[in-house]
Amino acid sequence: MRILVLNAGSSSLKCDLYGAQGQEIGEDSIWQAEADWKELPGPASIRIRRTNDAGIETEVQIESLEAITECLLGSMVSKGAPVLQSFRDIDIVGHRVVHGGERYRGPTPLTAEVRTGIRELAPFAPLHNPLALAVIEAADRILAPNTSQIAVFDTAFHATLPPQSYLYPGPVDWAQRGLRRYGFHGISHQYVCAKTAEVLKKDPGKLRIVTCHLGNGCSLCAIGGGISLETTMGFTPLEGLMMGSRSGTVDPGLVIYLMKQEGSSPESIDHLLNHDSGLKGLSGISSDLRQVQAAADAGNQQAEQALQVYSYRLAYFVSALIPALGGLDALAFAGGVGENSWQIRERVCKQLNFLHVVLNSGRNRQPRGDCVISSENSQISVLRVRTRENLQIARECLRLKTPA
Repeated sequence: MRILVLNAGSSSLKCDLYGAQGQEIGEDSIWQAEADWKELPGPASIRIRRTNDAGIETEVQIESLEAITECLLGSMVSKGAPVLQSFRDIDIVGHRVVHGGERYRGPTPLTAEVRTGIRELAPFAPLHNPLALAVIEAADRILAPNTSQIAVFDTAFHATLPPQSYLYPGPVDWAQRGLRRYGFHGISHQYVCAKTAEVLKKDPGKLRIVTCHLGNGCSLCAIGGGISLETTMGFTPLEGLMMGSRSGTVDPGLVIYLMKQEGSSPESIDHLLNHDSGLKGLSGISSDLRQVQAAADAGNQQAEQALQVYSYRLAYFVSALIPALGGLDALAFAGGVGENSWQIRERVCKQLNFLHVVLNSGRNRQPRGDCVISSENSQISVLRVRTRENLQIARECLRLKTPA
């Protein structure tokens, strides 16, 4: 069985083709393609890799998301080095959809009704749901007719949040109107939880884990008994941690002040909090942690202060999630920053010394794959895990099509 995963972001499209036998999927994809862009129409960076192939990297001028999808998928059946004889060899297509609201609590076949539901939820995720729909519609045109297409929702893993977590302390009818906390990055948190248990050789249902998805967007999840009990993102992906260019949680009164006293428009505040805050705003350098870290290492005090705030808020929110679990057994760092920045892991864990978290400095600085990086005398296991959202999407699709 062949499972194609299409993962559309606000300015990227990541694709993987997996092979499955029975209910088992190989961790390494047969074919992988990725595109990144700043705006469309415009140039897009394309990367394509096949099994045992160094792959290719190029930049092409692209008119639309549909054209990017066609460009990437076409490489699977290109005459030069085809991965498949034809698109008919694809059995299932899994799509990441950011927002499923309260309706979609698991992998769901993409019927006409479900597509309408995703469109109706677009106001909750205007930068993501419409793009997912565009890729779904492109797949309709490119792939073989009647190919099974499935939506896997980023919010679904957090469907288990209890009322004390998902309710905002506003008017009682807020929740009835959908104004509640949903949480995001659920696909990543679900994968990291399972991998953490695998590395520790323990039953995930008996572990209390805080997973840290740290990339340009950042969120934490408190997972007990294998289910999400608390998370840092809320009604939108803006709540919670300080991120690359997003502020995370700020006093709502600050927003009111900017609007009433300084005449800021909702649109300007939206842009300010989502695109000009976080690491980018505090450092004045970049939303890319690597650039901020390099500046701090070179003696830039503003960059150093930005990293201090970033790591402090991480430690702060890790601590805030522990009551939902009644304790903590494992802390797992994942995502581009979580996987690659030993400095951030070190800063955060030093601030969690009161929980008797102790890193092994050598393993933290030079981790090998998915591994434990805490010392033997640490009371909480600390791990570095490479998150694989597309693999988790493929697993969810396979689970839906071939239930145990």
